[in-house]
Amino acid sequence: MTKVGIIGATGMAGSATFKAAIAAGLDVTAIVRSTDKAKETLGSDIAVIEKDTFDLTKADLEQFDVVVNAFATAPQQAYLHTDLAAHLVAELRETDAPRIIFILGAGSTFAGTGDDRHYAYDDIKEDPANASWQAIPENQLYEFNFLKDVKNVNWVGMSPGQLFVPGELADNILYGEDDMLFDKDGNSQTTSDTMAKAIVDEIVTPSHKQSRFIVTNG
Repeated sequence: MTKVGIIGATGMAGSATFKAAIAAGLDVTAIVRSTDKAKETLGSDIAVIEKDTFDLTKADLEQFDVVVNAFATAPQQAYLHTDLAAHLVAELRETDAPRIIFILGAGSTFAGTGDDRHYAYDDIKEDPANASWQAIPENQLYEFNFLKDVKNVNWVGMSPGQLFVPGELADNILYGEDDMLFDKDGNSQTTSDTMAKAIVDEIVTPSHKQSRFIVTNG
């Protein structure tokens, strides 16, 4: 049975992924700072590693076939996204297992076409209304740019659409590589259950390596 560790398993993306992985019959462990919170959120009989994410060692990680990084933090500490990616990569240099799946933001996807093709983050930072939280997509863009140069760790990145919100699995899922995706009504949105389904599918049937793909509700 595939063994999966989920960093940040009590957050929106992490909890949805944990539940979807359990439903798919995978052997899943929550990697969290609080066992009590994890068991309250995910069930009293779950497997838990209670540890600060930055204290995870190679020995902690290599017990899994796949590690899902669903880490989330406040905008004031958004730089921790890149710091954590660097820590995990450093622990697993020159390995092929475990595979690490990074949940990235939409800021690193491309918007526009032709000469106007640009990072979605560029649109975010131009709107003053986004100032309170724009550090998160900014730093997840930096995180992805860091990962793109990593050639000796088995990683894959996944980005949602323009909006990433709690919600049920979509009837239709759209997949892409770098450019923002839109449904027939012009919406670019990914619900947490849709992201979770895509992650579990990628765990069960690996389709990407050392690259990022995008998933949205269709």
